[in-house]
Amino acid sequence: MAIPFDRDFDAPYGVDIQVSPRIRRVLAPNPGPFTFKGTGVYIVGGDDVAVVDPGPDMPDHIEALKRALAGKRITHILITHTHIDHSPAAKPLKQWSGAQTYAFGPHGAGNADKSVKVEEGGDMDFAPDIRLRDGDVIEGADFTIDCVYTPGHTSNHLCFALREERALFTGDHVMGWSTTVVAPPDGDMADYMASLAKLRARDDAVLWPTHGGPVENPSYLLDAYIRHRREREAQILSALGDGVETIPEIVSKLYADIDKRLHAAAARSVLAHLIQLIDEGRVVVTGSGSAARYKRR
Repeated sequence: MAIPFDRDFDAPYGVDIQVSPRIRRVLAPNPGPFTFKGTGVYIVGGDDVAVVDPGPDMPDHIEALKRALAGKRITHILITHTHIDHSPAAKPLKQWSGAQTYAFGPHGAGNADKSVKVEEGGDMDFAPDIRLRDGDVIEGADFTIDCVYTPGHTSNHLCFALREERALFTGDHVMGWSTTVVAPPDGDMADYMASLAKLRARDDAVLWPTHGGPVENPSYLLDAYIRHRREREAQILSALGDGVETIPEIVSKLYADIDKRLHAAAARSVLAHLIQLIDEGRVVVTGSGSAARYKRR
């Protein structure tokens, strides 16, 4: 089953666009290999609003958000996770509006009890005013949002479900234009697969990723996501069986047809799969770091 990617997304930067009865979006001008066309900031509600993933701390983007939010009362600033394209604008937005920030926790919060060193690229300065947990409910004047804990991409990743539209803001957990990077040590493949299964068991009508357009057939995309990860796992095991023993060699074999700028991220995802396979007793490793060699058990 091929993943039904939809890369037909075109929106102007810095413009407030109504995308559903209760949701508006402002696109930040930060396109790239991991952000697609940029960070889509969602504004939920009418006169009282919640802002989901305010995005990068870029002056032009902050001014665009202020224009979009003029005359509104921001009641909640919601953060799916703390990568630098998602949470840094929360600080100036909070200073401007006085609204509180809500998130699972600071970067690496889901692994805090494991003393895991998190990767670079996180917003290390962010700490939420209110820490959220799975099942928490956020209520506004005309919206109700359920918190859905979905670790995997990061250990502090949350999705936010808008009850009134059966819509789920998925951050980077599920995107319609690309697969999601799972990068250890904070990213965890076993957690990621469990979180995909968790969303597959839900009944959301539409997904709103932070990058790209909406996903209007969630169950089909989620099935394809899960199938893709299982196929990738099988490909890694097959490569190991053929005597390919290092992560760079596996990446060269399995990702030969993708942009080489993404090979470093692909290596992190391969490592995430290998860690899961080692934990399951299906692969063994000798050495560490760049000298690590992997074999099927």
